[in-house]
This record gives sequence, structure tokens and C-alpha cells, in this order.
Amino acid sequence: MVADREGGARRRPGRAVAYAVCGAVLLSGCASMPDSGDLRNVESTPRQDTGVRVFAVPPAQDASSSEIMQGFLEALTSDDPQYDTARKYLTPAAARVWRPERATVLADGPSIMTDAPEESGREQDTRRTYVLEGSKVASVDAQHAYQPAGGAYRTQVRLSKDAKSGQWRIDAPPAGVVMGKSDFQRNYTSVDKFYFATHTKAGTNGRPVAVADPVFVRSKVDPMTEMVRSLLRGPTTWLEPVVRSSFPTGTALQRGVTGLAPDDQNRLVVPLNAKAARVGRARCHEMATQLLFTLRNLTPTLETVELEGPGGRRLCDLAEDRAESVAWRASAQSPQYLYFLDGKHRLVRMPTGAGGTSATPVPGAFGEGTKELQSVAVSRDEHTVAGVTADGRSLYVTPLAAAGTLGEPVVTSLGVPKDERLTRPSWDARGDLWVADLNPVKPQLHVVEQGGTGKPVTVTLPRLSGRITDVRVAADGVRVALVVASKDDKQSLLIGRIEREDEAGDAPAVVDPRPAAPDMELVTAMSWAGDSRLVVVGREQGGVHQMRYVQVDGSTLEGPAPAALSRATAIAAAEDERVPLVASSEDGIVRLPSGAQWQKVDKDGTAPVYPG
Repeated sequence: MVADREGGARRRPGRAVAYAVCGAVLLSGCASMPDSGDLRNVESTPRQDTGVRVFAVPPAQDASSSEIMQGFLEALTSDDPQYDTARKYLTPAAARVWRPERATVLADGPSIMTDAPEESGREQDTRRTYVLEGSKVASVDAQHAYQPAGGAYRTQVRLSKDAKSGQWRIDAPPAGVVMGKSDFQRNYTSVDKFYFATHTKAGTNGRPVAVADPVFVRSKVDPMTEMVRSLLRGPTTWLEPVVRSSFPTGTALQRGVTGLAPDDQNRLVVPLNAKAARVGRARCHEMATQLLFTLRNLTPTLETVELEGPGGRRLCDLAEDRAESVAWRASAQSPQYLYFLDGKHRLVRMPTGAGGTSATPVPGAFGEGTKELQSVAVSRDEHTVAGVTADGRSLYVTPLAAAGTLGEPVVTSLGVPKDERLTRPSWDARGDLWVADLNPVKPQLHVVEQGGTGKPVTVTLPRLSGRITDVRVAADGVRVALVVASKDDKQSLLIGRIEREDEAGDAPAVVDPRPAAPDMELVTAMSWAGDSRLVVVGREQGGVHQMRYVQVDGSTLEGPAPAALSRATAIAAAEDERVPLVASSEDGIVRLPSGAQWQKVDKDGTAPVYPG
């Protein structure tokens, strides 16, 4: 969107209008665009209040080709549900084939340059070609999946004048929607939809483990209905090989359903087609759980989901307080303790909700100081702990119990320098333990199954641009975060997908890694901090060290970053976002309660962790 610097409305074709609660407001500051000449910027609209709705204006009679071009680009940033107004800027043939489900996001609004006329003589007055240019930030595909992108964007847009009406229209539009980053942030919102891990169960009753699949939907264009449709269509291509949906193939909303919203009792009825009519109660509850987990992203007050079949037949319903008994979700698990190493390299803990700073040794060998430790990981049920010895050479696993003893090391590294041995370990909800051996002679990623008691299995890795320096497996067991150091001294954060051959578990493989913090050239610490986000410590190119949240798909998260902390060497977060961040810094162990500043916990402590 663009607007007048003067603040008053200009009567020109393509002017998009924003309506707020208190009345109508014209968005100001539209950049002028000549029919010929040099490259000009089309400015992206500053962020607007979330209550503002933006509606496009159709083309005016006898609008010039430049006004048609400008009006079309403005219409792309509107809240028109089906882009009907944007299609009015296209020829009928182009309008039928144009697909606005895809989006290209540029750093700023697209710059426009008039190309040389395609024809000579009289045909110069019936055809025009413009070139859109910019710097790519990301793309959103037809599944609403976000993908970071870089490099230059350049595409031609062709217009023609109708011989009968004399009106200019676009007959070769850009592929999908094109807009600047700030317009994208105003128009779209990130929402996690939920599926179930194919090979991961949690708890003694083997509950399915929920996996978040983040997508972007238009925030003011019936987002709840669109999220239901997206969930029913299935997971995004990247996640699909490792998750399943409980909805039968072909399940969809009943024809004509729009405007889904909870009633005044915070209950949502979702009418489904006949494909879902014959499911059993247990499966129906899993379907309702997927919907509830997904839609509470948009409406946190949603309490109950009811599934309805053809003819208004009630299939099942599920209340929010019962969903956690149907499926295990990381963000719903609140850790009992925070763990870290004290000045004697013993493992100590303190209650998560404790306001004080008193920590006590854990029961068992690691609390007794049998082995000095460098790093630890506590299983998600807080019954078992894995620790890497202070020399980085050996990984031990022992119960968190008074009778816990140390046996033989589970994994041993032959790396020579201390920093080329074992990374800190990490647990998933399945009870598998992950650790990387940095030995440059034979670098490997290991997984130890059966609660850390099985034989280490070497994980198949893709070709990476450098060596792994840190590993954190997601609770769901189907994604893993890797910090990879390249030869040019950069350290990148990648998210890989964990694939397994079958339930028996042949060697798992990490495949298709993708960047989670593409604009950071140096990631020095990270931790999972939600169902689909991480907290990272690092530095952008030419910038200073900072701490911030990132999404697994590489998108930018809205909202404030954690308060600044100098020289943070480690960071610990729980998937439950209500639990304070904890870090290791020059002041020892510090924590960040909600709405407060960093507070000292232990001046001699290191290596803080929550379960996971």
C-alpha cells in the first residue's frame, strides 16, 4: 500500500481504502509513476493497526496504463477476500488463469520501470510492458508455506488496450501476489497447524505426539475458515513425510461454509463432508484435537470443538481440557525443575516457579559429583539424565534417583582437542537421546534409543556446508536444530527433518535442512522455545550480538525480543512459553521472568537446561 504525503485523498484509479472502527481513512503516500523513464520505488505501507481493514478500488474509466499498473499493485495489498477487485485490472483471460495463492515478498515495495515498447508505429498505443524489480525476502507457496529467499526479483507485466472499450488492462500479470515486507506483515499472520508424528509416541499410554506445521494466512480474510481448510488439505510438503493426519483422505468443509467462529460459549462447530462421517470415536477425538490445537493459535479463548457431519449429525466434540489426554504437545508440558551445573561441575536443580536462587544437587551420581560435567540433558519426564564429562570425551546416562549409579559411557569421542569431542546431548518425547561427535576424523551424529540405554546408532546426515557444532532435537522427534560452522567462520542455524524407515527404527536420517535464521551469520547458542520457534543468540552481518526468537520456517516473528544480555554463552528455554528464559553469561546463571529484567541465579553456575 502507498499513500499521499499530504494526508488528503487523491482521486486516482486504484486507490485502496482502509476502514477503521471509527470511520474511513485513506492510506496516504502513493508514489507517482510515469509512463516512461527511470526506475521508481513503490513504497510499502507502514504497519497499520490490526483493526484496520483495507479495501481496493476498481479501475477508473479511461485510466492510463500507469494508473492500471499502480492500482493493481495496490489491490494486491488489500483485504479483498478473493482478489476480485485486483482481477478487474486484468483482461478476462488473464483473470481466469491468475493464481493469487502464491506470494513473493520483497524487502520494499516493488520498483517499477517502463520497458521499451513491444511494437512500433500505431501499436505502441495498444501495448505497454512494465518491469517489476526488488530484493527477494521470501516466498509463500500454494500450501501457505513460507520459504526464505534472497537475490534479485525481476518480472515483466504486460498491458494491452481493448480495441472496443479503449480501456487498458493487464494481460500478463506477475505470478501470484507481489508485495513489500511491511505489507506482508500487515496482511498475513503465521499460524501453527497440527498433525501427529508418524513414529513418535509419548507417555506410558503411547499418546500421539503433536507436530506444529507453521503456515501463513491472510489475517483479516476469514482466517479461521482458511486455517481449517489448510489443516484438512494436509501438511506442507516439507513436513509431510514424517507426520500423519487423523482426517480421512478427502475430508473437507461442507460446501459453502465460510465465516467459522466460536459462539458466545467459546464453542466452534465445524461442518465436514461425508468423508468423515464413519470415523470411530477415538479417531474423531484426534481430529478434534488437531483442530483445537490449531485454532487456539488464532482464538486462545476457544474451549470446545464439535465436528458435524452431513445433515447436522454430531460426530463428536472435545473440550480444551481433554485434548491433552488425547495427544502430547510440547508447549503444554511445564517442566518441574530448572537444571544447571554448579561451581563444582555437579548437576543441581531448582523448582521452575521458585522465586529464590537456592539450588540443590540432584539425586544420584551426577548430584554427588562422581563425574565432573561439561553439559547435561534431562529427559522430558525428568526421570533420567545424560551428561557429557568435563573433558568432552564421554557421555553417561543415569537415573535421576538416589540409587542412580554410573555404568560404562554410552558414547565416547576420540577427538583430540576438547572442542572437537561431544556436543551437549538432547532428548525427544520418544525417549531417544541425541548427541554429536565433533571429531574431525570421523564426525557423526548419534541417537541412543530405549531411554538412552540402547546401542548408539549413527544418523545419516545430508551434505552440509560445514561441521555441526550444536544439536537440539525437537520434542516431537521429527525435527532437529543444527548449528553448522562453515570455513568462512559463519555459523548458521538449520532445521532438518528426521526420517525413519519403520517403527523398528533403522538408522534415522536427517534430510532437507533449511535455514531458520537466514539473516544471522553467527549463531552461538540456541534452544527450542515453543512448538515451532527457537530462541537464538547470534549476530547479523555487520551487527552486534543479540538474542531473539525465530520460526522454524525462517520467518520473522512479531513481538519484542528478549531483553539484551551481554556475553551470553548458553541459553535455555522451555516449549511452555510461560516459563522464564535462563542463560549462562559473565554473571553466571541468570533468568528472565515475564515483564522483568535479567536476574542473577547463581554466580558460579554454567550450562543451564530445562528437560529436553
